[in-house]
Amino acid sequence: MSEIIRRDPRREWIARNRLHPDYATVLAAMGGGATSEWMGPNGVVRKDPRAIGFIGPNGVRRIDRSGLQQGGQSPAAAAAARDSRRTVTIDHPAFLVAVVPDMTGGRLSGHDKDLLGLARRVADADADQPGAVVAILFGEHKEDGLGEAGIDRVVHLEDERYAGFAPEARLAVLSAVEREMAPRFWLLPDSPLGGADLGRRLSLRLGERAATGVWQIEADQDAPLGWQCTARGGAGSLDIQRPLPRVALALAECAEPVDETRHAAEHLTLSASIPTNLSRIEDLGQVAVDPAGVALDEAEFILSGGNGVKDWEAFHHAAKVLGATEGASRVAVDDGYMARDRQVGATGTWVTARVYVAVGISGAIQHLQGIQRCDKVVAINLDPGCDIIKRADLAVIGDSTQILAALVAMVEQQRGGQRDAA
Repeated sequence: MSEIIRRDPRREWIARNRLHPDYATVLAAMGGGATSEWMGPNGVVRKDPRAIGFIGPNGVRRIDRSGLQQGGQSPAAAAAARDSRRTVTIDHPAFLVAVVPDMTGGRLSGHDKDLLGLARRVADADADQPGAVVAILFGEHKEDGLGEAGIDRVVHLEDERYAGFAPEARLAVLSAVEREMAPRFWLLPDSPLGGADLGRRLSLRLGERAATGVWQIEADQDAPLGWQCTARGGAGSLDIQRPLPRVALALAECAEPVDETRHAAEHLTLSASIPTNLSRIEDLGQVAVDPAGVALDEAEFILSGGNGVKDWEAFHHAAKVLGATEGASRVAVDDGYMARDRQVGATGTWVTARVYVAVGISGAIQHLQGIQRCDKVVAINLDPGCDIIKRADLAVIGDSTQILAALVAMVEQQRGGQRDAA
């Protein structure tokens, strides 16, 4: 039996906008104050951007200006954290949770890692009889941290027939996995990158009524499979609660990514051969899009400008040559150099780019919060001691105008004057 809970989008919107005149009143009504937390649009609890700092181990509020606790980790700290992870090996799992990540660009996206965190939560619910997470991957990939993402088993299909948009061929593989391994749950990302389509095809093949738009799960002993899920409905205006079915399509931020354990990521091979069916779909390749039209929260490569940018025409030219989506700090937006929808940060847009290039941005806490899920951060700045440099994976110290000009010249020379995706 499904239960529908009506939400108040306006009140939630006010609670996320600290400049609204009713912000304090609504926040207090929701049981919070200036340092409270609030629910983000995708169901994840966010900290109030005004509440700078964090609570130390002795209960004393500390102020973090480096952004290491609030906005992300330095590369050295992140590497040390990975090395200190507890190794987990599940030799005889009680059941399997199958995950089919999108693997955009051959790497696990932020959405994929959230989904794996959800799978890990289901698999680890019973410490005496733990389950294992098996990931089904298609095509070539560049990911070397599968175990760090919480994967115990890997079924990797590299054949050319699974590359691109090939839902029928991929569905044949998932059907073979179902026959051989009989996973208790199938989890796929509810995304337009392939997971949403493939998940619905799979649910139809298995005769299951899939749950879509899932953003939260809770243990429920009365449910047939022991879990209850909450999903978005009614164009985001309703929360629908129902028992978690075997097939679930989850939204981004459905769970926290795995960050404390390292798993085996043991490779498996399907014993039965996959039938080769004549596909009714022909993939004609990717269609080039203008990076300027890509939303910030969907962009994989972002060139972001701040107060240190003095030549904005050169900045726009660099973004065009590099094939990057443009972003900006709050200062640049407030000064009128960039539109409000280009603002990156906790008070703007949270981004999950594979590469984020910060040009002339010092690194306020709110900005560091907004880029903490980016894979690689490159900082160009005159100040070697600013906070964005501490967060960056690669830092270039110097005049941003000269550095961008040199980068553009180098790229144009290598491309022979032809524009291509960066």
